[in-house]
Amino acid sequence: MKSAVTRTWYRIALAAPSGPPVLVEAQGEHLGVAIAAAQHHVERSRAIACEVAPDGPLGESVGRNQVIDLGPANDVAGFAWPVGVLPQLGATAQLAEAKRGWVHHESEKLFVLEAQTEADQLVDLYLGMVERLPAADNLEIRVLDHFDDAGQTDVWLTARVNAKQIIRFLDDHDTDLIDNGHVELSIYVRKHKATLRLTEHKTVVWIADTPELEADVKRWFGELGVTRVPQLVPISRVPHYHYRSAKTRDRKKLSEQLYRQRLRKVDTLRPALPPPADTDG
Repeated sequence: MKSAVTRTWYRIALAAPSGPPVLVEAQGEHLGVAIAAAQHHVERSRAIACEVAPDGPLGESVGRNQVIDLGPANDVAGFAWPVGVLPQLGATAQLAEAKRGWVHHESEKLFVLEAQTEADQLVDLYLGMVERLPAADNLEIRVLDHFDDAGQTDVWLTARVNAKQIIRFLDDHDTDLIDNGHVELSIYVRKHKATLRLTEHKTVVWIADTPELEADVKRWFGELGVTRVPQLVPISRVPHYHYRSAKTRDRKKLSEQLYRQRLRKVDTLRPALPPPADTDG
């Protein structure tokens, strides 16, 4: 006997092609399903903010797939965040200056460049960077602790591969891995002691022990339409939600798929327990 599927109601602000943003309530097995229903309800719209609804609509007559119109939204339509992350309702004004670009983070021990781009350009940016790497050795996939509230991060690793194999793999699994705010990807470039990462906040980060490829990485960003900016305004600045798109696998099925693709689970990370409280005597 199958267990009943739990559905949650969410409030979602939508930007439409014309008119001000609107607020709706939609339900789903997870946030991505609710966002898909909301965007289908308002033609050619995109989600700009969301939150769990404090109380679902009253009455048993509300249909399972129904979307409830709540009127104008207070949130503003700005940066088109990639699939997988959305700011919390009421936080979009704090992200008004968010835009596509890259920055050089100051660090004493590491050379770090970070870029962000709009939703429809993220796949091209990340795979475009992979395509330009002089070498690539392994792909690491971190299935994060907030995926299905598992409370642990599972670390999966490919065998030794090359950039073409990684691109082919990510092309085949882009929905499950790139359109998923519960997953973080890292590609290791051992010769240059560097990592190309797609973070859980959907930024693309180059991390290296030395600035050996500095000019190359900056040029690659430029070739892919991302220019240097004074500062990034990332979604991590404000309260936000991570989600996966409607057609992705849940955590269990994704893990099964990674195993079938011959990745190895090399580690399981759990949050450190807080230190015990001081006691007298």
